[in-house]
Amino acid sequence: MIIFPAIDLCEGQAVRLFKGDFAQKTVYSDDPVSVAEAFVKQGATHVHLVDLDGAKTGVRRHFELINEIKKRTGLFTEVGGGIRTVSDIEAYLCAGIDRVIIGTKAAEDPDFITNIPAKYRGKVAVGADIKNGFLAVKGWTETSDKDIFTFCSFLEKEGIRTVICTDITKDGAMEGTNGGLYKELSEKFDLDIVASGGVSSIDDVRRLRDMGLYGAIIGKAYYIGAIDLKQAIEVGR
Repeated sequence: MIIFPAIDLCEGQAVRLFKGDFAQKTVYSDDPVSVAEAFVKQGATHVHLVDLDGAKTGVRRHFELINEIKKRTGLFTEVGGGIRTVSDIEAYLCAGIDRVIIGTKAAEDPDFITNIPAKYRGKVAVGADIKNGFLAVKGWTETSDKDIFTFCSFLEKEGIRTVICTDITKDGAMEGTNGGLYKELSEKFDLDIVASGGVSSIDDVRRLRDMGLYGAIIGKAYYIGAIDLKQAIEVGR
């Protein structure tokens, strides 16, 4: 299982939100590049970046900073937040980003997924942000009428391989993961499921690994010292 340490970007800083609430923001660093470089020193091979401002507004806000992180670290870099057009996808992939994550656009406009050019599909993941079983959109500020299982069925049929599932009710709460949800999704669909939200201990990492998940994103637990990243990477392997 791949461990994806996360950096959420807001106004040029590395931050974490509590359950997706922009009003409950904690700033962990004014230098996100140095945060990513620290990941490398602990053995990370991948990094998960989210442009929170982009997710909220639909406009890429941290394009240069994200490219600098990729350039300085060489990590496999996946990026989400504010990617709403094929031009957004092209811009990141042509700049050397390894994978882009489509969130709000996929939930609101399924035809967008259907019409993504074949040459990009292998480098596109879909972020399924879940609140009480339904998809949340626009930086988690709104909830749609689409349930996660119907959505994953659609993605599977469209040839999407990677789905990043974030349970908003668990994100940043340090209460553990929604293991039942991830287990059900991984058994039901032929998808690479990445667990996000609430990964708060090494035991959580072990449980997700034992479910056979493709990956797990670690955010707040790393920043407050609840998870040792080096140990998590070893356990994931």
